[in-house]
Amino acid sequence: METRVLSVNLREAKKKEAAKLRLAGQVPAVVYHKGEETVTISVEELALTKLVHSSESHLIDLQYPDGKSTRSFIKDLQFDPVSDRVIHVDFQLFSADEVVEMEVPAHFEGECPGIKIGGGKLQVNLHAVTLKGKPEDMPEHFTVDISSLQLGHTLHIRDLKLGALEGKVVILGDADAPVVSVMSPRKEVEATEEAASEA
Repeated sequence: METRVLSVNLREAKKKEAAKLRLAGQVPAVVYHKGEETVTISVEELALTKLVHSSESHLIDLQYPDGKSTRSFIKDLQFDPVSDRVIHVDFQLFSADEVVEMEVPAHFEGECPGIKIGGGKLQVNLHAVTLKGKPEDMPEHFTVDISSLQLGHTLHIRDLKLGALEGKVVILGDADAPVVSVMSPRKEVEATEEAASEA
């Protein structure tokens, strides 16, 4: 997984401080690590937004003004419900041999017969997959093969294949949770509903 550098500044956790920071183009954030004191920081909104809206996951080197650097990943994000801007972020630190839980974006690959032949539409239920393992073993994205999906079929978390990640990471989440489905074309669904109501 690629590592990106993000410049950060220490901040005081005061009331109204967060609103002032946001007006100045900064996002309030916290950095935590098990057994250590949580550190309050701020990061530049523009730089953070580029990372957040990337289609890949990254490890992040947080660089402080005194030259100190700590390796982390984004554990949690809060968005403004109206503007969709990032308004708060939690960074989690880790040590090299530590096992962590991390969300990585799902990438859907393969030619889907349910779409190509059946004329169906792909419905993505899960845009990211939660993995557990060492940070060095985490992929930038998780590949989901949809080449076996027929019309009306769904892939669940239990159906996901680790491939080269086998033995390195574990997929977390409800085994029955749907990841991606191939939905019937709208007209066909309507026709079936009409036929059922007439019967």
